Amino acid sequence: MAVKKARQAKHNPLPNPGAANLMELRHGESGILDRLDLPDDDARRLMELGFLPGHAITPGHSAPGGDPRVFRVDGSEVALRRETAKKLILRQTSTEPAPRAAAKVS
Repeated sequence: MAVKKARQAKHNPLPNPGAANLMELRHGESGILDRLDLPDDDARRLMELGFLPGHAITPGHSAPGGDPRVFRVDGSEVALRRETAKKLILRQTSTEPAPRAAAKVS
């Protein structure tokens, strides 16, 4: 039963507002980068490649073993190792719908 659920999750990607880092994003999802928990030199290099806080990141292909994995950011595709991708922290989003504006009564 657990295998069937895992297969369904793999083939039916749903929004994952609880994704904490890039490795938790599934194919077809995207997340907004919040911060890079990396040494300054590594963080600076990734920011030069487009991994800037506030930018949307989408996972792409991965190697057969899952490492490295390609991420799309700012019009480019960049392959990152699992250890690095886990240190790119995503902004937490709410699962509740945005409040609707009150109807104006005339």
